[in-house]
Amino acid sequence: MKLQTIVDIKPSEWKIGYEDKILMLGSCFSDEIGEQMQQRYLNVTCNPFGTLYNPLSIAQALQMTEVLQLVEHDGLWHSMAHHGSFSRATKEEAEQAIRASIQTMQQALKEATVVIVTFGTAWVYEMKGEGLPVTGYGVVGNCHKLPESCFTRRRLSVEEIVAAWRPILDCYPDKHWLFTVSPIRHIRDGLHENQISKATLLQAVEQLGDYFPSYEIMLDELRDYRFYADDLVHPSSLAVNYIWERFVDTFCTNQTKNELVLQHKRWKHEHHLPLH
Repeated sequence: MKLQTIVDIKPSEWKIGYEDKILMLGSCFSDEIGEQMQQRYLNVTCNPFGTLYNPLSIAQALQMTEVLQLVEHDGLWHSMAHHGSFSRATKEEAEQAIRASIQTMQQALKEATVVIVTFGTAWVYEMKGEGLPVTGYGVVGNCHKLPESCFTRRRLSVEEIVAAWRPILDCYPDKHWLFTVSPIRHIRDGLHENQISKATLLQAVEQLGDYFPSYEIMLDELRDYRFYADDLVHPSSLAVNYIWERFVDTFCTNQTKNELVLQHKRWKHEHHLPLH
């Protein structure tokens, strides 16, 4: 009896191992897979700017070399290109945190042999700047709960995404670029709008480079709400572990797989909390 539609993934011709330096970028799915790598002591840097969802903001993060103008809102100073975890009570503290993130990003990009990018949504918020002394921003990585009147919401086109990413890929031809589309549904956009968004991302990725089908695995192989968290949107830990196993089967040699198992046991031992 067949109970699943299995996504056929051919083993990659190039492999990921402990000799690689890996840079993970994008949606919270990158955080999930990045954590799996960290728990096995792979050399990985995960989201130096924090979680970013749309392709243009991720591309901007890779190219940013200086702190853009900050915005003060609700008692905090924010970078519209960064996750809220970089917001601080003073402008100086925020600039310091953001400057450190830029240095981390540039160093990780310089040293990386593998860059894994997860696109989350094609819907973006573009800053209009009405009533705000802000320059340097178009599409923002995070709205930081500013009023909706500060933004224009729109959906990126396939051509727009490809045009933003093609120069980056051409600038770093020595790196292995791997793209994936997050299986997490952005239900605030609406279910139909989310499907159009994901389709846009999939078409763009097809023109950019190698692709790992995490989106298809979640929707086809794991087509059951027991594989979702309580919000019925994010993958459960069981689903994350399953997709991680499919990833390892695709990009790792048998020798690396064995080492991953050993290192994970080491990680669990080192992070075990004694009862007494």
